[in-house]
Amino acid sequence: MKIATVGVHVLDTHVIGIESIPASSDGQLVETIRWSPAGTAGGTAVVLARLGAEVRSHGAVGDDPIADALLALLAKEGVDVAGLVRKPAHQTSSSVLPVRPNGDRPAWHCIGANGAFTLDDLDLASLDDRTHVHLGGPEFLGGEAAGQLLAHARAAGATTSLDILAPGDPDMLAWIADALPHTDFLLPNDEQVLGFTGAASLVDGAKALVAGGAGCVAVTQGARGALVVTADEVVEVPAYAVDVVDTTGCGDAFSAGFLRGLSLGRDLRGAAELGCATAAQVAGGLGTDAGSYDLAAVEAFAASAATKG
Repeated sequence: MKIATVGVHVLDTHVIGIESIPASSDGQLVETIRWSPAGTAGGTAVVLARLGAEVRSHGAVGDDPIADALLALLAKEGVDVAGLVRKPAHQTSSSVLPVRPNGDRPAWHCIGANGAFTLDDLDLASLDDRTHVHLGGPEFLGGEAAGQLLAHARAAGATTSLDILAPGDPDMLAWIADALPHTDFLLPNDEQVLGFTGAASLVDGAKALVAGGAGCVAVTQGARGALVVTADEVVEVPAYAVDVVDTTGCGDAFSAGFLRGLSLGRDLRGAAELGCATAAQVAGGLGTDAGSYDLAAVEAFAASAATKG
């Protein structure tokens, strides 16, 4: 699998042990503070690399120490960062995530250079050696530009996928609608599907997105697992039980596992199972790059869980 992950790249700062925000100028000791690469392109790139794919990232970062740290973390995971351009007038996108004991994490986020990335920053011909092109955050490009990028990738023989960062809203769906007919796999969460479509059920909402042009819609449902819908098939896969540390990046991890499963020849159910098992590895650690999981470890985890079940 030779994949280009295009779009949103973020440096996350996780703060573990947050019960509340201190009042006034008071301080509070916490358990852990760590960085991790993240974003609908960056986080997915890390997990894909761990699962054995050859990954090259494309997007925008600033010319600042945050970018230096983010690029170093991506490169350490084996991600080719040559496609990430520096934008001196913008800071690198970053988030601070205070993680509660149950794994929930509100966030402070700076869009930064992600908002300045355009097709002018990407030589479309550089995608022509890829077997797959994954676009994370098409809302920053807009549907017309996103559609142009994905259409080019398809014409060059690549499979395409799309992951949306923004909350579900009909106006947002209209903004990116031009990209859907060029999307083989759309990877939203359940709230996005219902918000985009106004459907009464998740299946109906996913079918509406298929009718809008997406070839397949693979929906994450948090602790309920995943739902995969095409014009001819509906598949539901449960989540794996895990002691949750931090849910940051679980959606990106599912996307990576699902796409990697497809590249290995798995059917939709098998790919979704690998996606859920990969998400479980991330939920049990701190950030997408926590621990030392790889494809063999994720497959062993899934096999063990199936045996216990």
